[in-house]
Amino acid sequence: MINGISILGSTGSIGTQTLDVVDKLGLNAVALTASTNIDLLEKQVRKYKPLLAVVFDETMAKIFKDNIRDTDTKVLCGMQGLVEAASLSSADLVLNSVVGMVGLKPTIAAAEAKKDIALANKETLVAGGSLVTDAVRRNGVKLLPVDSEHSAIFQCLQGAPDSKCLKKLILTASGGPFFGKSYEALRSVTVEQALNHPNWSMGKKITIDSATMMNKGLEIIEASRLFDVSGDNIDVVVHRESVIHSMIQFCDNSVIAQLGLPDMRIPIQYAITYPNRYPSPVGELDLTKIGSLTFYKPDSKTFKCLDACKKALSKGGSATAIANGANEEANMLFRNGKISFLDIGELVNSAVDNIPCCELRSVDDVISSDQRAREYVRQNVC
Repeated sequence: MINGISILGSTGSIGTQTLDVVDKLGLNAVALTASTNIDLLEKQVRKYKPLLAVVFDETMAKIFKDNIRDTDTKVLCGMQGLVEAASLSSADLVLNSVVGMVGLKPTIAAAEAKKDIALANKETLVAGGSLVTDAVRRNGVKLLPVDSEHSAIFQCLQGAPDSKCLKKLILTASGGPFFGKSYEALRSVTVEQALNHPNWSMGKKITIDSATMMNKGLEIIEASRLFDVSGDNIDVVVHRESVIHSMIQFCDNSVIAQLGLPDMRIPIQYAITYPNRYPSPVGELDLTKIGSLTFYKPDSKTFKCLDACKKALSKGGSATAIANGANEEANMLFRNGKISFLDIGELVNSAVDNIPCCELRSVDDVISSDQRAREYVRQNVC
């Protein structure tokens, strides 16, 4: 098992649950990072005594550094700090759970430093694509999925033959808080309603992505790149109970599924301990208490982000970075009360349709495509 772990985004939902797993396994958290939540980060630093703490916001980092001046923890800020945390020599594994495109450079830095990566930052693969997978392959490191759906597929694949014999991947979706609602019924949705997820406790950005089903669209792109499967061979099924976390179908049409309670500590721990398994802090699944499992087709006409992501994956090049950037901007504008819930899907589709694509040769190309998408969204807000 690993000893030292660097946790990017330690104050977020995934980060705090990762620290639960760290406690259970007796690991060393050698680096911890936050965006602005310096109060929680200070508590974590005093408990885990990491070598390095990073606050992305420069102003907050100065305050934080003064607050923990009595400790031996080094404090850095910004992207340079994240990259150093991802490259720390004492880290055996880097768990990247930061939100959004900010996770791209640290992921590549971790690969170049020959660190295994547990990835909960799906935007990295969505926007960076082959830049990330090539860096992982070139440096001979593991890229271990933390998202419950991709972890489920990864776990199912452990029972596959060497030739895989895959026919398709089947991603499950909770359907979010608006399952069954018509397009018209969603015109007056509030931020508070969109943040009321029925099954999972997550950060605000990803919770809104779940409500729009953008999250599932991003997962299609991520699954395609993680498992080298065409988007045409990835299906989505709405599964309200969030007990089956995803499935794989073989060429003989047999299907293998991974089941468990909707608790992120299961996939987090498996990424940390792979290929071994250990007792977990998560409760036991009792199917008799659940009683039944239901499945529905996703409503892509109402939740338009799903098809926008499929379209971007099919177009290739910078299209997926454009889809991701447009969504990040639109998601933030909705949370800030600047646009409606339905505007998110409309803006993402419009960006994918109208912004010219290019080949991605460098991280700068990804960042440029992301910025063009964000500017397009801002210019097209009514």
